Amino acid sequence: MPDLTPVYDLLSRLIPFECMQVRFMQRALLGLLLIAPMSAAMGVQVVNFRMAFFADAISHSAFTGVALGLILSIDPRWTMPAFGLLVGLGIMWTQRRSSLANDTVIGVFFSGVIAFGIAVVSRNKNVARNVQRFLYGDILTIGDSDIWAMMALFAALLAFQAYGYNRMLYLGLSPTLAEAHRVRVAVYQFLYAGLLSLVVIFSVWAVGVLLVTAMLIVPAAAGRNFARSAGAMFWLALVVGITSAVGGLLISAQDWARTATGATVILVAFAWFLLSAAVALARTKRGT
Repeated sequence: MPDLTPVYDLLSRLIPFECMQVRFMQRALLGLLLIAPMSAAMGVQVVNFRMAFFADAISHSAFTGVALGLILSIDPRWTMPAFGLLVGLGIMWTQRRSSLANDTVIGVFFSGVIAFGIAVVSRNKNVARNVQRFLYGDILTIGDSDIWAMMALFAALLAFQAYGYNRMLYLGLSPTLAEAHRVRVAVYQFLYAGLLSLVVIFSVWAVGVLLVTAMLIVPAAAGRNFARSAGAMFWLALVVGITSAVGGLLISAQDWARTATGATVILVAFAWFLLSAAVALARTKRGT
């Protein structure tokens, strides 16, 4: 793999904080600069399509994916995204072929995944201790191989959004309307489910299972409050997501804070949401 040292050095010069002069912080920042816009972009569609429960089910599948990797002596960085992708595509496949409501299908998968993970972990107490760190996330421990995997996903997601964003808007309004506009509904549904599953799993590394849904939803919700159009919502969600990631990382590294990075990122995003709610309320009072 190409050396990422020039990129890390550039980041340390662009953000000349003392905490950014160590390699693991530079690597964490680059990881967040890849994860945050992906989460924000997909989060816009999660909010518009009411898929928060879907994202939650995928995030909890990470718990089982890690447990399986540890039990089978396979690197969890392989088993976690593989299992998450399998669950995401399985949910979409079942939704398309079942008469049950979408949230019911997701609930069934959610329950099964969690129960399976607990059953696997309960057989080995050492696995339980190793799995615990994925509940809270730890972006400071990622390596260059993880960064390259994030870059590959970023490129795939960028291509998908650039080509399919308007088609996904049709799909969000109505699959029938999308078909009338010659959108290949099944293809886009499975592509979106697969990409969302991978984004959620990679986000687990940053903020953990407990907060990953917030990383998708909070920037998108803040963007919706700030924005006056669907396009503006998308770009504002990206701004909120990226600034929250960078701000959260820097705050968590300060001596007066020393907080978990993932939790601090979400707290900064939540501050953005409170500001956006105030702006939306003021706009409503003015009648604009």
